[in-house]
Amino acid sequence: MGSDFSLLLMDKKEGVTSFSSLYPVKKEHKGEKVGHAGTLDKFASGLMVVFIGTATRLNPVFSSFGKKYRGRFKFGTETDTLDPEGNTVRESSYIPTLNEIKEILPTFIGKQLQTPPLYSALHVDGKRAYQMARKGLDVEMQPREIEISSLDIVSYEGGILEFESKVSKGTYIRSLARDIAYRLNTCGHLVALRRLEVGPFTLEDIGKDTMFLLEKTNLFSTVEMDARQKKNIDNGAQLSSHIISDTDSNKPYCFVFIDNKPYGIGEKGDKFKFLTRF
Repeated sequence: MGSDFSLLLMDKKEGVTSFSSLYPVKKEHKGEKVGHAGTLDKFASGLMVVFIGTATRLNPVFSSFGKKYRGRFKFGTETDTLDPEGNTVRESSYIPTLNEIKEILPTFIGKQLQTPPLYSALHVDGKRAYQMARKGLDVEMQPREIEISSLDIVSYEGGILEFESKVSKGTYIRSLARDIAYRLNTCGHLVALRRLEVGPFTLEDIGKDTMFLLEKTNLFSTVEMDARQKKNIDNGAQLSSHIISDTDSNKPYCFVFIDNKPYGIGEKGDKFKFLTRF
């Protein structure tokens, strides 16, 4: 693979933005595009998938993955940002018991509508919600469908619930904390968060090479393309009729080989679409 196509995993530290955490990567790969599959809030830490060079074209593939988190909710106070960096906007003297928490957590499993936090990077009427909120403007956040596949208690002490949860793309753990507290007739906010997994990737995969990471997704087959169509392939033409062989037609993406040499990555469907060269 060329130096302008690579993936890497990194462990973002607490207290820095996702954008700032990419600075060392951008410095090392000066002049090349650098992107990531999903931000982490400044106060949070954990796994980020980073794209370098033409691999940034794969962002839609990886951004769709679910994620696993470990975090801590604090009952009794709610902040405007629903995290430790915000200002307290609500307080309650009621702190739920462990049994009460255990009773309601299963009701959050499955598909559901979730209202994103007011302080988020989502666009509302063409502007970032958090920018409008900081100006004191009224912002109506529209609920959207998310899915929570697991929500497990790690510990509970002093009104602080430590948990682990697997969630779909688009799920806000800050909103989950708010909603759990409301269901228990109190309030709360997220005080710590660490991302443990992104799709098939874990923190233990940090340092693994690009091909290992691609293969671990189990989304790619190997396709041999007609060498005479190289120019059309480079131009992104849809050329399903020129696939000579495919090791698994059920997989949505493929490693493209031409003349038995690795050439790039394609997306399969009704038509074949070439995404990027290696």
